[in-house]
Amino acid sequence: MSHLKRLKAPRTWQLERKVATWTVKPSPGPHAVEKSIPLLLIIRDFLHLADTGKEAKKIISAREIMVDGKVRNDYKYPCGLMDVISVPKMGEHYRILFDRRRVLRVVPIDDERAQWKLCRIENKTVVRGGKTQLNLHDGRNLIVEEDSYKTGDVLRISVPSQEILETIPAEKGYLALITGGKHTGEIAEIEEITVTRSSMPNIVILKGFSTIKPYVFPVGKEKPLVQLPGVEEYGS
Repeated sequence: MSHLKRLKAPRTWQLERKVATWTVKPSPGPHAVEKSIPLLLIIRDFLHLADTGKEAKKIISAREIMVDGKVRNDYKYPCGLMDVISVPKMGEHYRILFDRRRVLRVVPIDDERAQWKLCRIENKTVVRGGKTQLNLHDGRNLIVEEDSYKTGDVLRISVPSQEILETIPAEKGYLALITGGKHTGEIAEIEEITVTRSSMPNIVILKGFSTIKPYVFPVGKEKPLVQLPGVEEYGS
């Protein structure tokens, strides 16, 4: 099915529900439906660069929009957590982030921040030649010579070149953005990681609460590398 009823759209979308029956369904891609927004909705409903879906499609098909430094002309392309949306002709850039209401938001960023994004390592595999392939949360895969990375760590990579600029480990003392559960959109300091000797996910204890490790997205040491919507600075 190529369309989605607005009333059935994920609650992570900041979308008016009763103005129409249907909305755009994201194409299969690097992000799950509930954790991504179709590019057309970003252009029309979030950035208000078009009044109608037809106008938004024209802008996208004219190759005016970039995601992570690459032109995207699929109006259903799913844009998810940490993706960088750029409108070169306007000189504007945005990052997809969760807010404290568990809603995906399109947050303005400057030119320097638009040159990189944060990607969490979901798992690793060994490939030919003994090299390690890092499988990241946004669907991309990186081949590295030395395996000094752990599942759950976050890489700051340049886009679109995919050069690794920095590693933010999932360790005690680091700040993490929560991407699931009732604390979605909050940033807290990691205090302890409890290893579960079963098929259940590990538990991460943070200042004030605990959650499962798949919901923990490290974002910095003393200060988060990303600016959350509606928050002046960490701790405000």
